[in-house]
Amino acid sequence: MDWLMEHENDPDIDEPYVPPAGHTLGTTEEQSQSPTEPSESTEVAEQEGDPKQPRSEEERKEQVKRLEELMKIRQEERRERERKEEIEREKQRRKQGQDLLHVKQKLQDDEMKKLADQRRREKMEDKLAKQRVKEKIARDREERARKFGGGSSSMGLSSPPSEAPLQSPPENQEASHPKKDYDDCRIQVRLLDGSTLSNVFKAQEPLAAVRVYVQMNGANGQDFNLITPYPRRVFTDLDMEKPLCELGLVPSAVLVVIKK
Repeated sequence: MDWLMEHENDPDIDEPYVPPAGHTLGTTEEQSQSPTEPSESTEVAEQEGDPKQPRSEEERKEQVKRLEELMKIRQEERRERERKEEIEREKQRRKQGQDLLHVKQKLQDDEMKKLADQRRREKMEDKLAKQRVKEKIARDREERARKFGGGSSSMGLSSPPSEAPLQSPPENQEASHPKKDYDDCRIQVRLLDGSTLSNVFKAQEPLAAVRVYVQMNGANGQDFNLITPYPRRVFTDLDMEKPLCELGLVPSAVLVVIKK
């Protein structure tokens, strides 16, 4: 057993054991004696039952067979141990791979959630901004309607009707009203990509209504300014509150979108 433990890693450990030819026990003098005439020491060993007496060929073969079986058992145990270690290492590798995959998946899920929340917030902010613009336009319309309606009624109450204008000739009436009042205004807008938008607005609507219409139909989220090509005029934020009739865009006009 000690010899097997010491020579376990020898390259020829798996080869069958072959005893050396002509190997005998005893001294040279004993080998020179005739096999038919046993030596005195051999006779004494046989009589006294000496345990160190030479073994027979069958015993040596039996011993070699036991050693071979023992070596096979040890080899099987080593193979089984190596197989279990390999299985355990494979389990560890798979577990580490699964843990790494879970970490990557969690990071991707967190990133997707962040992007989704950001897009949701941006959409909500755009929606609120458009709603505020619409509410402001509606308030401006109401204020202008009240202002113009109240002004006309007050003028009608303060100044009594006179007969002189009614009795004036038609030429004087045409001279006093040389311009025709328009209630509608057709606006054509040329976008950045060369396409055009066209819509009809009220003459009393502010320029901000045209800007909102462009934002909702062709601006694609870009910030821009509106200009008139000829004569060239760039409309500012202050102009957005003015009605179209005051800006000289009635009865029709062409506006161009430029980058801000």
